[in-house]
Amino acid sequence: MLDTIAALLLAHALADFVFQSRWMVENKHDMPPLLAHTAIVFALSLAALGGAFWPALLVALLHLQIDFAKARLGGQSLGPFLADQAAHGVAILVTALLFPLAVARGLWPAIHPDAGQAMALLAGLILATRMGQFLVGKLMAPYADAIHEEDGLPDGGALIGLLERGLTFIFVLAGQTTGVGLLIAAKSFLRVGTANESRKMAEYVIIGTLASIGWALLVAYGAQWLIARLADG
Repeated sequence: MLDTIAALLLAHALADFVFQSRWMVENKHDMPPLLAHTAIVFALSLAALGGAFWPALLVALLHLQIDFAKARLGGQSLGPFLADQAAHGVAILVTALLFPLAVARGLWPAIHPDAGQAMALLAGLILATRMGQFLVGKLMAPYADAIHEEDGLPDGGALIGLLERGLTFIFVLAGQTTGVGLLIAAKSFLRVGTANESRKMAEYVIIGTLASIGWALLVAYGAQWLIARLADG
């Protein structure tokens, strides 16, 4: 069952945080973009499961219902985002419970016996970096108006966040957790000049950094656990 969960997590991460366009996100109250997104979920789930049609269809239909409900209820803040992702997690778990051997009976075991571990690793990396970008962004959004950065590069902060979460994930999976401390120290040193100019900026940077790296650590240890269980068979 764990390999099915890993496959569906990867499909979800790709569908929601890589292949979902801004047009889809902003127009899910209309059926065409919602159905287009659902088709992507189905195609990616089908591929990740190695051709298992019915579980891919089930998770896609559940995804459709969850996104439809969110579009009707509205809300772009952190709370609705977390509720939406939690609902997708439950949908993945339900599908895996109903079809625990979906991956085992699919094409992947014949192609590569460690495909489940690879999918868990890639899913974790996407969730740590891309999902973390949305999570931290929504967390910090209420405070953004109080911060004015005039000299920063376009999307420089978002890129820094992606890199720090990606590096944190890699450090944990590589067993080099001391690297996370060095990463925090390096960022603190580089931002100390800007932070000293404003208490608001200092607090904003600290909260954002802790949230970003904390999320990456949580996902990294979760991925590490899943990979270890898959390796044990």
